[in-house]
Amino acid sequence: MSRDSWRFVHVTDIHLGSPDSYRFTPAFVDNWTTAAAQILALAPDLVLVGGDITRDGNLNPFEFASSREALEALGIPWHCVPGNMDTGNKHTDRQGARDDRDDVACNVTTAQLEAYCDGIGPLTWSFVHRGVRFSGCYEIIQGTPLPAASELETWLASLSTLSPARAHVMLNHYPLFTDTPDDPPRDITDAVGYLDWYFSADPAQRRHLTQAYKAAGVTHVLSGHIHCRRPPLSFDGLTYCFGASTAFAQWADRWPDGDARLGFQVFTVTPSGIDYAFEPLAQVSTRTDGWGPGGHPKPDARRR
Repeated sequence: MSRDSWRFVHVTDIHLGSPDSYRFTPAFVDNWTTAAAQILALAPDLVLVGGDITRDGNLNPFEFASSREALEALGIPWHCVPGNMDTGNKHTDRQGARDDRDDVACNVTTAQLEAYCDGIGPLTWSFVHRGVRFSGCYEIIQGTPLPAASELETWLASLSTLSPARAHVMLNHYPLFTDTPDDPPRDITDAVGYLDWYFSADPAQRRHLTQAYKAAGVTHVLSGHIHCRRPPLSFDGLTYCFGASTAFAQWADRWPDGDARLGFQVFTVTPSGIDYAFEPLAQVSTRTDGWGPGGHPKPDARRR
């Protein structure tokens, strides 16, 4: 790397959890330890953390303390947005096709967002580092009745008034789409389309957020949630980066270019642009100990 270049890292869906919780997977912690060592070796200027830093922080706010401690231990400036396992899922007024889940009960709430803020930090933020603007928000609350959604609207509008930068990186948790920005509405009650609904923003949200991002000069949109990486996708001036998880893989067969290997994303800012690389974990934990159910069970099955 040349003297006039520098790096930032995007890590997401680390799911550290706590041994004091009803369910806990030590392998996820082992994988984070591996990822942290690799991040330190790269010596990035910044670490962007794309949510789901806990296993069940939406139900067990005490989990934020151990996640924060792990991130602080990096000794590198880090900036985080909430994930659905930290604060609750995208809003729905009906039960989906999966009878092992309670979609309405998992809607994100104000109390959960406040617990995240108390344990980790603000829901929205924006700053400039070495000529690049970095912003982050929990975009999936856009359009909901939550008070934080109104605050998000005000913040999004303010972004367009800020001083321009050579690039603008937006950190989200949910991808805005699963295939293209023209994705049709997904039906939560359709077994075939359920995961497409669960893993992405709805079309009205997507249009609204995309318009706001473009007005603010956003160039890159980083997301997590899916646990399956894709090479960067460019549409109408925006580059979308679907991030890998460090904890576990999902939806590996969804796209021909999907890569479910565990790891994180490395971005190198050069005089001519921002280069992307994927850093797979050097070692993936094979531990099988732990306790509690996996997946996304109903809330009552995820409490102590």
